[in-house]
This record gives sequence, C-alpha cells and structure tokens, in this order.
Amino acid sequence: MSFAPLFRPPPPPDSAIFPPPPVPLRGPEVPWSRETPRSHAPLPASSPLRLMTDRGDGPIGSLPEHLLVEILTRLPTHEWVQISCVSKHWASMFRGEYLWQTAIARKWPSAGFRKRWPGPIPRGSARRRFQALYVSENLVPSGGEIDELVGHTYLYLKEQLERVAIPPSSILHGTIIDQFIACGRTGEKAHELASNIWIAVIDNLEENQQTFMLLKHLAQEGDFFLPFPYSRSYKVLWRVFDKLFTDFRDCFSGGDYHDALAGAKSRFQPVPSSWLGH
Repeated sequence: MSFAPLFRPPPPPDSAIFPPPPVPLRGPEVPWSRETPRSHAPLPASSPLRLMTDRGDGPIGSLPEHLLVEILTRLPTHEWVQISCVSKHWASMFRGEYLWQTAIARKWPSAGFRKRWPGPIPRGSARRRFQALYVSENLVPSGGEIDELVGHTYLYLKEQLERVAIPPSSILHGTIIDQFIACGRTGEKAHELASNIWIAVIDNLEENQQTFMLLKHLAQEGDFFLPFPYSRSYKVLWRVFDKLFTDFRDCFSGGDYHDALAGAKSRFQPVPSSWLGH
C-alpha cells in the first residue's frame, strides 16, 4: 500500500476554504475542510454555474451582495469551490459570515434558534457551524436527529487526532464527556455519543501513513481505569484493531504485527479470523 506524505504543509489561506465535490470511500466527507485537496476541473456546458462563472463580470456579477448570496446558496454546495474562484468579491463572500448564516437558515431553519452551550468545545464561526450540522446529518448516527453539538465534537476530535503531538485519548474522551454532560446529557448518553463520534472519526480518516501510525498509537495505549462514563469504550478499541488488521495489515512489519495481535488478544477473546489473515 502506498501512502501520502506523513506531514503535509497547510494550503494557502485563500484556497483553503473549499474542497471539490467529495468522492467518498466510506461515506460523505466533511465539506470545506482545510485538508481536502482542491480541484478546478471544467464544469459541463449545461451547468447553471458555468453560465454564472462565464458572466462573472456581467449583470450577475454586479448584483447586490444580498441577492448574490440568495442565488449562490441555492446552488449545489459541491460547486461552491468553483464559484469562489470567479472573482475576489465572490471569494470574500465565502470568507465572510453572511453567506454561511444564510446557508444554515436555508438548510437547517431551526439551527439558528439554538442557544450557545457551556463547555470546552465552542460553536465557532458560521462556516464552522455549517460543517458541524453537515457532520451531524451525514456522518454520525443520531437516530435521524440533527445535533449541532455532535458535529462540533466530531470536528474537535478529528482535528486533535491530526495534530503532530496527539493528546492522550483519555483526555480527549474526557473532554467530550464533559462537554455533553455540561449540556445536560446523562452520563450514559454522553458515553454513547462519545463512542459514536470516535467510531465515525476513525471510519473517515484517510488511508495513509499518518492514520496507520495513529491507529497503532491508540492500540498501544495502556488501559485507563477510569469511572464510567470516562472509561474507554471497548467498541471503539475494537474498531481501532479491526481497521489495523484489515485496512492496514500489509503495513506491519512481522514483529509489529505479532505485538499488535498479542495486544488485541489480551483484550478480546476470541478475535475474528480476519485479524489473523484468514
């Protein structure tokens, strides 16, 4: 298996706002994440966006900003990357708050009425809120309910796991539990939500060397004997080992593989035959 470079330099600020249309491997990707590479493939001639970009300096481009926002937020979100390249003025609208606030109000009308919450994980900008709502709707199972806090927690955990120096998973898990309890969830519900978010983040990591090293790190961490709900979820740890032994089996050296397998057997009995290469 070939890998992308372990550490990638951040993209330029102006181009780091939008990704191309997602091509998911295991599910939809989070829109407009800073990690996603950009694409500038030409649009089909029949696309409404093609007509707009061809006339960026014409009548459409000279419309008042509030009318432009109303038009742009009605177009498919995966085309917003190309729209932002039409002019500096249009790019500045996507860097501002008004367009994202309008998009939230259009797609999730009730989200604008929710109050701010206590705890360590803030709401952030309107663009950040749009990402969080998208995550809650598409990536984290929540029984059909769209919970913005779940989306923000997913984004927080994903960013922490992508750091060069990863905090201990017990601290990350505890922060997530504290956040949900501060917002009125019971300990049992907080533990369930935290486990679902961990699994969703793990399932949507890119298949590269950085992810392989992260999963090895999580698998090798010692057991933390903490009271419920701060105790580590075994279904999360199971998913870590499952990805290591299925998606990254060929990346192990002989000794590392047997050490990881011994760690898995010490926690789970019996282990699936797929972990043994059968």
